[in-house]
Amino acid sequence: MAVKIRLRRMGQKKAPFYRIVVADSRSPRDGKCIEEIGTYDPTTDPTTFKVDEELAKKWLANGAQPTEVVARIFKQAGIEK
Repeated sequence: MAVKIRLRRMGQKKAPFYRIVVADSRSPRDGKCIEEIGTYDPTTDPTTFKVDEELAKKWLANGAQPTEVVARIFKQAGIEK
């Protein structure tokens, strides 16, 4: 099973809010996820995010691949593989 760390879109129209989730790569964007590990809000200035570092490091160590945006968020949070 290919596991990805990606964003799940929440919120209203034109006011997106995202949850950082670990999900099977074959599941839909807003579908079933394995675990939620954080949040990301691009509408604030500057953008805000909260990430559970222990869970993120655990999933990265187990082979989960982050998407480009999530990798950028992890870099800002100081989370490395």
